[in-house]
Amino acid sequence: MPSNTFSTPIFFPLSSDLMQNRPKMESFHRFRLWVFVFLCLMFQSGNGFYLPGSYPHKYGIGDELSVKVNSLTSIETEMPFSYYSLPFCKPEGGVKDSAENLGELLMGDRIENSPYKFKMYTNESEIFLCQVEKLSDDEFKILKKRIDEMYQVNLILDNLPAIRFTKKEEYFLRWTGYPVGIKIQDVYYMFNHLRFNVLVHKYEETNVARVMGTGDATEMIPTIGKEGSDKPGYMVVGFEVIPCSIMHNADSVKGLKMYNKYPSPIRCDPSTVAMPIKEGQPLTFTYEITFEESDIKWPSRWDAYLKMEGAKVHWFSILNSLMVITFLAGIVLVIFLRTVRRDLTRYEELDKEAQAQMNEELSGWKLVVGDVFRAPSNPALLCIMVGDGVQILGMAVVTILFAALGFMSPASRGTLIIGMLFFYMILGVAAGYVAVRLWRTIGCGDQKGWISVAWKAACFFPGIAFLILTTLNFLLWGSHSTGAIPFSLFVILILLWFCISVPLTLIGGLFGARAPHVEYPVRTNQIPREIPQQRYPSWLLVLGAGTLPFGTLFIELFFIMSSIWMGRVYYVFGFLLVVMILLVVVCAEVSLVLTYMHLCVEDWRWWWKSFFASGSVAIYIFLYSINYLVFDLKNLSGPVSATLYLGYSLFMVLAIMLATGTVGFLSSFWFVYYLFSSVKLD
Repeated sequence: MPSNTFSTPIFFPLSSDLMQNRPKMESFHRFRLWVFVFLCLMFQSGNGFYLPGSYPHKYGIGDELSVKVNSLTSIETEMPFSYYSLPFCKPEGGVKDSAENLGELLMGDRIENSPYKFKMYTNESEIFLCQVEKLSDDEFKILKKRIDEMYQVNLILDNLPAIRFTKKEEYFLRWTGYPVGIKIQDVYYMFNHLRFNVLVHKYEETNVARVMGTGDATEMIPTIGKEGSDKPGYMVVGFEVIPCSIMHNADSVKGLKMYNKYPSPIRCDPSTVAMPIKEGQPLTFTYEITFEESDIKWPSRWDAYLKMEGAKVHWFSILNSLMVITFLAGIVLVIFLRTVRRDLTRYEELDKEAQAQMNEELSGWKLVVGDVFRAPSNPALLCIMVGDGVQILGMAVVTILFAALGFMSPASRGTLIIGMLFFYMILGVAAGYVAVRLWRTIGCGDQKGWISVAWKAACFFPGIAFLILTTLNFLLWGSHSTGAIPFSLFVILILLWFCISVPLTLIGGLFGARAPHVEYPVRTNQIPREIPQQRYPSWLLVLGAGTLPFGTLFIELFFIMSSIWMGRVYYVFGFLLVVMILLVVVCAEVSLVLTYMHLCVEDWRWWWKSFFASGSVAIYIFLYSINYLVFDLKNLSGPVSATLYLGYSLFMVLAIMLATGTVGFLSSFWFVYYLFSSVKLD
């Protein structure tokens, strides 16, 4: 990523001649600020900057570098396993877990120390690591199974994942990690020799605090005056690995200790394999390390991971989708506003006698004036779903905004999940407020039952999520996967739910109970009006309305799914924010149009239909998820993996349905209120 340089604006005192133009200048500055923020969101997503406190680590020549290992992963099973579940070499001091945050644990990451150690800018070769004792029957079977399932080994150096380059038809493909082994003609081969190439950049600035940050962050950054600060140092800007399969002589390594020199030269050729694994045969592991000075600067060291294959198609497809959806949304909005305004204008231009005569010949939406605000069926459930939808939508927008601004870079593992949990809990206040105030509005100001509504809003979506995740977690526990949430973490999540999220939702409900309810502009008749027979089922039109919102997500959804299930890095949060804004606009417009169409055919049951008109996009997303499973994840093996995929997809679809349905309902409620408060009908 190219380094980002921001110039500091300089302000000069205004002269008396300029004071008169000050409001215009302030408006211009505000406009320029918004343009700057928008450009930052659009372009910063691909070139995420690092905040103060996230600073480069200086290593002197000969300083020790330690490699860490993460969980073994596979796109064929989607179940991570511990690195040391396979017969690999263990560090001399024993296996120790690294400090993992809540987000890393929920993502299935288990970062541990490894025996691989380097010395900064010191090339070494033929380093003997260890010899694993003869493979037992169980170890041999599990090793073959992991090779069949294409599991990858994930190494980390200075917070950079190991990357592997392969050449295919004059193109270089980038992969994170390396395979455990390979199967050729029913023979299993193990990659037991690793050739590491560490890219380093010379530490150019001794007083980094002057350019990297201010405040408390500067205390953690090396400054002039500290011992050794004038010595030459280097920063790690790249970590490449080349796996090789080498046939070692088991007898020649007897008596060797870890990090001793291997007795014979080792030629690492990634195009050939020579180490077949057999039951009862020992495994010998070796490695070599080379350092290469690079022009890559420290803020740009994540470029190799973000610029994966298909990046150009990604940007072009998103831009194309944005233009098409914006054009369609504009057409719908213009046509709709012209139709409604013309209808209102014609009615308001009539005199009283003409209005009285017209009232006798009313047709369309004016006939349902006495029923349009009639309480829907299951009003409490509607209030609960709308409240949870506000909470989910707010969480998504705020999280994506922070990610687009660079607060949640891929270098900080788990921060995205932590941010989502934090904002979701905080926005419980909004969920309780909206649910209870809508409940009082439907009940015409009656406060009875608001505590029950607030409590159910706090438990509805989290309860369903807890049920789905618990079921999936039992499957992961049964498979001994590191993706299973530990019991202690389950307790923490439940405490966060009942000790933070639920009380905040109840507080929001209290605010909603004290806030004035929305008074309807027209009275509701005691006897419901009979709805004329429709030419076509209204729910069919409602379900079909989700196709337009789905068009805004179609392109972006592919890359999000690839990031989740194919192990790719997702980084264009700026574009995702724009797509989400367009999705909100399109959902609102689609719901408005469907609500107006139903009112025009004298169907006053618009409450639930407005919710599902935009919320039906979830159906198409779930169908797309099944399509992705069949055609893109066709190598996904086993019923457990497919169940995990469908379970997580169902969880995602439920959240999307609540968020998009809420947008459609609130926009339709505002429109119906505005429409019937604009004209007076007796």
